[in-house]
Amino acid sequence: MDKKLDEMMPREIVEALDKYIISQSDAKRLIAVAIRNRVRRKSLVAEMRDEVTPKNIIMIGPTGVGKTEIARRIAKLANAPFIKVEATKYTEVGYVGRDVESMVKDLMAASLNLVREEQFAKREKEVEERVNERILDLLLPTLEKEENASLETDATRAQLKELLAKGFFEDRFVEYQSKPTFKLSGVSVLTPANQQEELESLLGDFNNMFANSKPKNKKITVRRAREILKQEELDKIVDNDKVVEEARMRAQDMGIIFIDEIDKICAKGNTNSQDVSREGVQRDILPIVEGTKVATKWGVIDTTNILFIAAGAFSMSKPSDLIPELQGRFPLRVELKDLTSDDFFRILTEPDNAIVKQYKALMKTEDVELDFTEDALRKISIIAEKANNSTDNIGARRLHTVMEKLLEDLSFDADKHKGEKVEITSEYVDEKLGNIIENQDLTRYIL
Repeated sequence: MDKKLDEMMPREIVEALDKYIISQSDAKRLIAVAIRNRVRRKSLVAEMRDEVTPKNIIMIGPTGVGKTEIARRIAKLANAPFIKVEATKYTEVGYVGRDVESMVKDLMAASLNLVREEQFAKREKEVEERVNERILDLLLPTLEKEENASLETDATRAQLKELLAKGFFEDRFVEYQSKPTFKLSGVSVLTPANQQEELESLLGDFNNMFANSKPKNKKITVRRAREILKQEELDKIVDNDKVVEEARMRAQDMGIIFIDEIDKICAKGNTNSQDVSREGVQRDILPIVEGTKVATKWGVIDTTNILFIAAGAFSMSKPSDLIPELQGRFPLRVELKDLTSDDFFRILTEPDNAIVKQYKALMKTEDVELDFTEDALRKISIIAEKANNSTDNIGARRLHTVMEKLLEDLSFDADKHKGEKVEITSEYVDEKLGNIIENQDLTRYIL
């Protein structure tokens, strides 16, 4: 059984990341240690634990070198609450847009989902049994109407349950009685211009509340009914107050927030309105990172022990362009390196989800077998490196551009090669990409 993130030593975390991310060992080591320190902190005595706070990290490097992919893979490994946010989505308080406190609310929501999924896993068999019984109750009237006979016997019910478990009735329609809903659309910030419209909308919501107070029958598939009933049964057997409290403690003690594109909120030394607004976002983020209490609908969340990992290309700015107070809250910095042709070759071949494996699988669906020679992959890697050096450096994403251009004709005419084995050789690469590489203008616009 795979270990959970909080059970893994730093070396094991790095090994897990190595399956998907090539190079960048410094960044992977730093993040692995930071995550492990969260677990170590939990074992300290209370007095010491309060003094040990997370060492937040900034990852610096060009686009496409693995910053966001590290976050994505950590999220998949994590049994700790984790969210990834874009710094550019937030606005200074007083402006229209998302306020920075919403990232903490999103983290709490992620923590709640995590705890609920764990509770479901513990009682999955019990929930599945209840759901299947309820689906049978919904399904029997439909089947009896079709057969024009009663099917409510123990033997018949057992047979139907067996078929249901095999997915035999998933696309059948059943009649489900929905529960009444009392959902408000919400009120926006009131202004003289929209005040009347918003109040009328709210009044309409209350009218709809009474109109929807009676349950309604609707026809849905067994597959959809299973999703609805599973949630209903889980709500019945789980103590919601305990789940919320557990989720709140996890968000506070083990939560991880990854802030991407943090370089985009750097002010660049002038005083135009856009840069002033960017600095305002930084100042709003500062108390969240320093440690403050944020009110959510599930209770107050203390952000003191949440780990923040920020990332940015810093191509048009540098970390020192952040306000000094915010820089101080990210004491650990690591620079991710530009990718070389050797790195590109490893990216094409080594990861569990390697690009070459993806293209082979895609063409296999058309009954076309692709085979890449090592020389061809080496040449593709060199072309990707040259394209990055001569135009904008977009890191590993360049491989997708090169591969799409290389296989464009084959993908378009896949039906003509059905049942064939197509070998991609060094000569094939030269034939498809040679003219583009030689022509700098073409390289700039096509690759």
